[in-house]
Amino acid sequence: MSRRTWAGLGIAAAAAALIIIMQVPHSADTHTRKQASEPVIPNPKQEHLSKQSLMAQDIASTDHLTRLDAKQHLTSMLTKLAQAGPAQVSDYVRKLQQSHDHFTMIIWQDAKKGKRQEYTITKSNWNAADRKILKGYLDQAEKNIGKQRSYESTSFKMSGKEYFVIAEPSKQTPKQGVIALMNQRILTEVANHQKKNLRLIPYPKEGKYKVESVHADTLRDITVRTGHDNEKASHFYENEIVVRFRQDPSRQDLNRIISELRAESSRKLGYAYVFHASGMDYSQLKSYFMKNWNPQYVEPHYLYMTNDKVKESTSSLPNVPNDLLFAKYQWNLPAIETNQGWDLSRGSNDVIVGIVDTGVDIDHPDLQGQLLTGYNVINPDSDPLDDVGHGTHVSGIIGALVNNNEGVAGISWYNKMLPVKALDKSGSGTTYSVAEGIIWAADNGAKVINMSLGNYADSQFLHDAVKYAYDRDVVLVAASGNDNTERPGYPAAYSEVLAVAATDSNMKRASYSNYGDYIDVAAPGTSIASTYPGNQYAALSGTSMASPHVAAMAALIRSRNPDLTNKQVMDIMRSSTVDLGPKGRDKYYGYGQIDIYKALQAAGTTEAPLQFWPQHVQKKMDSVIQKNK
Repeated sequence: MSRRTWAGLGIAAAAAALIIIMQVPHSADTHTRKQASEPVIPNPKQEHLSKQSLMAQDIASTDHLTRLDAKQHLTSMLTKLAQAGPAQVSDYVRKLQQSHDHFTMIIWQDAKKGKRQEYTITKSNWNAADRKILKGYLDQAEKNIGKQRSYESTSFKMSGKEYFVIAEPSKQTPKQGVIALMNQRILTEVANHQKKNLRLIPYPKEGKYKVESVHADTLRDITVRTGHDNEKASHFYENEIVVRFRQDPSRQDLNRIISELRAESSRKLGYAYVFHASGMDYSQLKSYFMKNWNPQYVEPHYLYMTNDKVKESTSSLPNVPNDLLFAKYQWNLPAIETNQGWDLSRGSNDVIVGIVDTGVDIDHPDLQGQLLTGYNVINPDSDPLDDVGHGTHVSGIIGALVNNNEGVAGISWYNKMLPVKALDKSGSGTTYSVAEGIIWAADNGAKVINMSLGNYADSQFLHDAVKYAYDRDVVLVAASGNDNTERPGYPAAYSEVLAVAATDSNMKRASYSNYGDYIDVAAPGTSIASTYPGNQYAALSGTSMASPHVAAMAALIRSRNPDLTNKQVMDIMRSSTVDLGPKGRDKYYGYGQIDIYKALQAAGTTEAPLQFWPQHVQKKMDSVIQKNK
């Protein structure tokens, strides 16, 4: 059907229902989870406070990501420019500042040669008091470089903008080092982003469509008002043990265990805990836990290693990528067995993931080579550039480059992404824009489509677009929403779409996550580290972050077994979960939290899984009959 025809239908529908991004943050709940109990649903006041806390958590995490990324760039610069002349240093710095304009000032210092070169990206309007503050931090940085020490300041303000100073000494050339003044505007951007998406402020009339929100039944305008670090270890973990308790230990219990074992570390992976105590071997550790804690089971720490032959690793997880932020910040990937799943599938160029969202930062270094030429529904003559940040973040969760020594690792290594900008600069769009985005993605090769967006209005027009894609064998995945409500959101609630709720690092329901009988699965959604415009990284929370985990898993499944239909892929994802909350399917977690390794095992390699064998045979027979006609 032509675009003109779709436009006519959109106008005739007379329901340009606002599609609002539905993200969700969620903090780690330290209370013990009881398998048989239902999650506690917060009241409006508790929900508001929880969202405020989660937003603060996202801002703090983004601050840490920014500092770690800056440190990496300075260290890399020192390594590459150790023997470089002034012209080479100047050329390198200018290129870095052009692509990373948050490096407001870079100072190259070589005390041995008596040289100090300052590079400032723009002329500043700092007053005398500002410059005095800055000089104090720069002096401290220079002193630390002289002592061959790294330096990092606290955040401070100049002319109303937030900055920090970071410095790194050269490990190769004494008295040489580099200092950077970093602009932290990303913290304000993340705060503003989350205020909107978590409904902490009324939705602003700043987008192309000039609509705040609509009543789900009448479609009349209304205003919305708030509504694991991995321990280094060899392939054989002689001093470690895996323990699953009958009931999760409290913080006091964990402190007691760590003290009694003199354990160097403890960490939780899924339902189980891993303890490392160099003063005890496995048999001693087993004896301790069996005697004192009556666990459900204990095992040596090979539980998370695959049966295939693997190289000796410096981590307790298989397939640990070297991406800078993975070990400290990407708790979400091990939580859904992504690392083990990579032994079965890392994706395929033949399976394309459409991302109907706010567009993408096509120049982000961690997305290079992963993006296909997409489409801008809002302005068809322009590239689908991201002016919000949301689509770039979603894209990084799905397919950020893996093992490139930079930033984050995506869930898929090889699946290409097709960015479709259907939401404008306010993060909203009409029924028509989203419908067109879905149809365009389906017509241009997408086998999986992620929709981290939603609305409470049941639009037949949008549903028709969903059916159009589904009938073309596309797996559709959507976020459930961030309003802590049982009311169905669309497109997530359509039967052709896999609806995703959000969990936190303790595998508990995110307090903001929508729920209901339409929920299919849950996935990590709290403080998820990913790519962000301006060649940066941010931590965001929301069901918008949970949904791309599921879309990426669908792409891995389709890459492993291309013979599976979209319905079969969706059935595998539902049946291979980790059951959470009340036993069996429930309205908070659906069938449970996704498990990539289990799903890929179920998907098989060249033939359909046994439970789909009759349909698979019928499909092949139909294909043969069709060819012989």
